[in-house]
Amino acid sequence: MVFGQVVIGPPGSGKTTYCNGMSQFLTLISRKVAVINLDPANDALPYECAINIEDLIKLSDVMNEHSLGPNGALIYCMDYLEKNIDWLESKLKPLLKDHYLLFDFPGQVELFFLHSNARSVINKLIKKLDLRLTAIHLVDAHLCSDPGKYISALLLSLSTMIHLELPHINVLSKIDLIESYGKLAFNLEYYTDVEDLSYLQYHLDQDPRSAKYRKLTKELCDVIEDYNLVNFSTLDIQDKESVGNLVKLIDKSNGYIFSSIDSSAIEFSKIAAGPLDWDYYRTLAVQEKYMEEAETSEKDDKM
Repeated sequence: MVFGQVVIGPPGSGKTTYCNGMSQFLTLISRKVAVINLDPANDALPYECAINIEDLIKLSDVMNEHSLGPNGALIYCMDYLEKNIDWLESKLKPLLKDHYLLFDFPGQVELFFLHSNARSVINKLIKKLDLRLTAIHLVDAHLCSDPGKYISALLLSLSTMIHLELPHINVLSKIDLIESYGKLAFNLEYYTDVEDLSYLQYHLDQDPRSAKYRKLTKELCDVIEDYNLVNFSTLDIQDKESVGNLVKLIDKSNGYIFSSIDSSAIEFSKIAAGPLDWDYYRTLAVQEKYMEEAETSEKDDKM
């Protein structure tokens, strides 16, 4: 069995930063990690990816050849990937023996609650390659500071959970910046546990723009509460304990922790025993320096 994560979320929620930081962290606890970039719009990768969808299809080429905008071109690329799933399978097979997989998907939310292409790609990989994947849905923590945006994030999270049908963890990313967005109406646990949403409706009613949609808001909140599926974990990608706690949740959800209990115990003893040599931005700076040196060397070779 091969384990991994499907990293999704709206644009700006921190998916690429998450994949970079998570791959560093997992490497430090002795896991071999392969990052698979399936976002054709992501042409400035801070991490070294084992597989890049740009080797199959490029967003800019699709936009030029078919006169499509970015959204239409992304849907086209996912459809093209689904039809050429053999290409991705052949690239993944050499990694299956000993790698933990991180799939970095596009930020276009329609792909994960409306269109079927991304779901079909994931399901085919799971069935053909016997993968055990958990969906990590990132939501920017600043949405908690606006009741209307927070309810929208809840609806998006619920729709995505139902559509993908995977073990699923919703994550409030950039939690270290939440205080900079202003004081929250309630404590943080209210937002992570998704408690009685009627309190949020009161705050929405204070805004004249939202008050006229009072009935619609109430119905939407009732749908969220009736399903009773959505809650959030929190993440500060710079903090060892925060990343470690999330990894433990992920390992329970996809079964990694049960596949080799002894090795899992050894891995997490490294987190607990500390100090783990974990500094996201220091490691990022080293990577950037390495990439700059590689580019300089390549230019010298051409000259």
